[in-house]
Amino acid sequence: MTATMPINDPPPLLTVDGLTKHYDRHVGCAAVSFTLWPGEVLGLVGESGSGKTTLLACLAGRLTPSAGAVRFRTRAGAVVDVHRVAEPERRRLMRTEWGLVHQTPRDGLRLDVSAGANIGERLLTAGERHYGRIRATALDWLAAVEIDQARIDHRPSTFSGGMQQRLQIARTLVNRPQLVYMDEPTGGLDVSVQARLLDLLRRLVSDLGLAAVLVTHDLGVVRLLSDRLIVMRAGRVVEAGLTDQVLDDPQHPYTQLLVSSVLSV
Repeated sequence: MTATMPINDPPPLLTVDGLTKHYDRHVGCAAVSFTLWPGEVLGLVGESGSGKTTLLACLAGRLTPSAGAVRFRTRAGAVVDVHRVAEPERRRLMRTEWGLVHQTPRDGLRLDVSAGANIGERLLTAGERHYGRIRATALDWLAAVEIDQARIDHRPSTFSGGMQQRLQIARTLVNRPQLVYMDEPTGGLDVSVQARLLDLLRRLVSDLGLAAVLVTHDLGVVRLLSDRLIVMRAGRVVEAGLTDQVLDDPQHPYTQLLVSSVLSV
């Protein structure tokens, strides 16, 4: 994919400045800075322990950084510091302006209620109260993520892993957030299921004009979905740029190692 980089218009959706997270003496991530524009997908790659998951948690407001700032531009045009805004406002933003797709779909679903209720609950938190509209929207989104609409009253515990992940995506996107954080969204799935899910994610990102931050260890996934790429090692950014350029002509020895290890498999 090739990104068209805006210069002045539109303004950045997300601005990250010197983001750092320490766990006692261990560095989770250190001095990470980047900007993300509307409709752009940014990939974060690196081996386990590289800091990408810590970084994602700080971006999404799930972890408080030790230093630095994450600034998000709302639909209304206000720029808010994700970690300085009042907690009720941050929860509202998490329900309406951004979403998180977990690697394990059970972490992002309620298994004790129906598929329709999982989607409908997200609508309720955003202020929708009309039952008919909620159910109709849930049916539409089940179809959008390729789940049989007849399963609307079935619990997610009866779904396969791939179906649970697609349901989690529907639940996350139903309020049409501006920004989605995705943590290894195809991890742990069979190859054929991964391919189907990747096609679905690519279509939804394009159709909805979503911006996304994608954490993955799979360079094939990041090449397919992301416009730009950040490579992390030991909590620090070692290389960044357009995805195809970084993967086709890696400059840092660590990135070269990542790419060569994939090619040699």
